[in-house]
Amino acid sequence: MADLPAAFIAPPPRGRSVRNPLSLVRVDTAIARTAAGFGIAFFLQSIPAMIEQLPNLQPVWSSVIVTALVVSLALTALASAVRKQVRAAHIMFAVIYLVALVSWPFAVIDPDRATQDSYWLYYLLTIATAMATVGFPLRVATAYLLLAPAIYSVIRVMPAGGGVTSVQTALDSVYAVILGGAITIITAILRTAASSVDRAQATALDRYGHAVRQHAIESERVQVDAIVHDSVLTTFLSAARAETPEAKELAARMAGNAIGYLRDAVSVAPPSEADISIEVLASRIVDAAGALSEPIEMDVEDAVGGHVPVAVAEAMYSAAVQAMVNSLQHAGQNVERWARVRTERGGVVVEVGDRGAGFDAALVPNERLGVRVSILERVASVGGAAVVDTAVGEGTVVLLQWPMPPTGGSRP
Repeated sequence: MADLPAAFIAPPPRGRSVRNPLSLVRVDTAIARTAAGFGIAFFLQSIPAMIEQLPNLQPVWSSVIVTALVVSLALTALASAVRKQVRAAHIMFAVIYLVALVSWPFAVIDPDRATQDSYWLYYLLTIATAMATVGFPLRVATAYLLLAPAIYSVIRVMPAGGGVTSVQTALDSVYAVILGGAITIITAILRTAASSVDRAQATALDRYGHAVRQHAIESERVQVDAIVHDSVLTTFLSAARAETPEAKELAARMAGNAIGYLRDAVSVAPPSEADISIEVLASRIVDAAGALSEPIEMDVEDAVGGHVPVAVAEAMYSAAVQAMVNSLQHAGQNVERWARVRTERGGVVVEVGDRGAGFDAALVPNERLGVRVSILERVASVGGAAVVDTAVGEGTVVLLQWPMPPTGGSRP
């Protein structure tokens, strides 16, 4: 018998599991926690200078400002850890720091004793700009980046700020702007990249959802086409050719079955995860063969053990019945016909064949749905494979396999 190439529709590949992609939420969380961690480190670094300079500051101001900074810094760390009110906590620290910076000259007791070294608030200047970057929008954060060092620079040249030279205070301010600007730029770049990833992921999910809907529509179309061809059209053809009482009785029984199929098509389908035994599938195929007008030799001795999903069983059963009906309609009368069901490699194999007229598969028009829709596409839709091996004058063998073999279908 001629050996034609199998018509397969490959199942979707199983991709490897990957970690969650970069997202804006994850980036913001990482930046916020980093800012809070460095804030605590820089605050600890400022403690020696603070202890040295506090005697020349108003006690009330020192108590309020230091307490507010410590509490707000602790809140940023806590909010970043639990991911609640993160922006609000960072904005609070940035605002409190700005208030401390502006009110600093008014808290100095003796301007002549003001320190010439870096003021203790200077250690937190870069941290404050980082907090502003986390909490504020980019434009507001940029304004804060320029405003806070400028205020510090103006105060430092004043007597209450130590009366340092403009060159020294300019260097301190420019250094703070450069470091804070680098933090702001890096944060903006990371947020932009994460937002792009989020948009790409949302677009991919939307396209995937559209593809799933299209696949569901196509599967439903294949199912409806198969039901119409297998039941309705076949019943009409059988009724038109029925001349004997037995043929008319068979046509009437087929009409009843067709009505049942159409009724079941609109009912609720069974759960896709439900399984039935291969013995039950084989028994259904035997019953269907017994209802046909020509005898078919059945062999189900090897259909033992194993289960298949309900959807797979329905597809294999319908494709097998359609193959038997096609044999009765096209192979001719009084020819040898057989059907075999067996368990193989944890799946099921159904073979339907005859020694009849056969046909040239290349000459079958596309509008003929029997082989393409009712057999090939139906089995492929559940992850199986179908092989039609035929030649003119040499009969036809239809081999149905589930799951699809890794290297193609086996030959009868």
